[in-house]
Amino acid sequence: MLEGFRDSFKVPDLRKRIMVSLMLLSVYRLGCYVPSPGIDGRALSQFFQQFPNTLLGIADLFAGGALSNATIFALGIMPYISVSIILELLTSIVPYFESLRRSGVEGRRKLTQITRIGTVGLCIFQGFAISIWLENPAHFGDIMVVPNPGWLFRITTVITLTTGTIFLMWLGEQITEKGIGNGISLIITASILSRMPVAFSRTEKLVAAGEINFLAVLLMIVLIFVVVGFAVIINESERRIPIQYAKRVIGRRVYGGQATYLPIKLNQGGVIPLIFAISILTFPATILTFSSNRVLQKMAEFLSPTGGFGMLLYAILTVFFCYFYASIIFNPDNVSEDLKKYGGFIQGIRPGKSTAVYLEKVLNRLTLPGSLMLAGIALFPYFIMLVYRRIPFVVANIFGGIGLLITVSVLLETLRQVESHLLVRHYHGFIKKMKGR
Repeated sequence: MLEGFRDSFKVPDLRKRIMVSLMLLSVYRLGCYVPSPGIDGRALSQFFQQFPNTLLGIADLFAGGALSNATIFALGIMPYISVSIILELLTSIVPYFESLRRSGVEGRRKLTQITRIGTVGLCIFQGFAISIWLENPAHFGDIMVVPNPGWLFRITTVITLTTGTIFLMWLGEQITEKGIGNGISLIITASILSRMPVAFSRTEKLVAAGEINFLAVLLMIVLIFVVVGFAVIINESERRIPIQYAKRVIGRRVYGGQATYLPIKLNQGGVIPLIFAISILTFPATILTFSSNRVLQKMAEFLSPTGGFGMLLYAILTVFFCYFYASIIFNPDNVSEDLKKYGGFIQGIRPGKSTAVYLEKVLNRLTLPGSLMLAGIALFPYFIMLVYRRIPFVVANIFGGIGLLITVSVLLETLRQVESHLLVRHYHGFIKKMKGR
């Protein structure tokens, strides 16, 4: 591992890409401290500390604390992620988007343009909704978060937050093109990692106040490694189905005849099922929390993942979206048609419908354990908050959940990118290779 890091700085092109990525990520983190005009950031930060386990707390985690501090990057990169996920779902449903995806480079460029336009529209809507929400002191216990409300503040907020997200989109694209890749994912990972010092500081205060004991902290640190291990298994595990291609004679040349395999991942959707599940579950709970009606507040507590029913519902939604997203990402009928078209077949399985049925059966069998493991890791922070009720979400999220899964998967993918650069130039990578075979 240490040799891999050392060798990565020996390659001039790779060293340049790493430095560019670090520089652009530093620009992002500096922007998270530039305040948005017209908002009392201190009062807003105190409010977020009172409601840490709602959708706002989760959104603040992905924004790297920019939302709770009311900075120019308050919306973060999540509007772009949301539009990308929606467009990906529409690609599998709407024929127009599917044709764009299959039309090569020009079609992908058109999809990227649609994603950007959709992101701008969503940012305008979210920025306006946030400005209206901030103007009402009733949402913050009669504390004036916006000293000078009005249309000037609303327009300024919409322009500021929308511009901030567009700038983050540009940063992500620059990291992808001129850095080590995965620009958008690295921005989200930097946001999550930036909350770690805050989480450790709050953990230290909880230990000092006697809310949790030191042995419990040691146990949770051990559990971090266990959760990381399961997260790696979820991201890396796959079932390899042997594929044989028939020989074809075209002119004087013989094509095909080789054997390969079809990989089916244990978890097709990554963290997307978790994002869908937590958004659907916490959105009504967050809205009901702001109500002054006691019954509605009780309903919000009932739906919160920190409670028993909310945790069960979160797990069910996670499993459901794992199956839903797997059926969209991996279509057995399309795969079967492609194999039949290019002369590929699974030994012992007839091409066509029989192959599609077999692949669907394998996919369902893999998705079940993958979805259960994903739900277990997602619920891990809420189990901790259930045992230690004084622990906020930002602390519990160190030990599992969406943040840890995103961090593990992005770091693994980044290591693969660096590994490929090193292997091309005959350097040893991060993973030792077997010699003398």
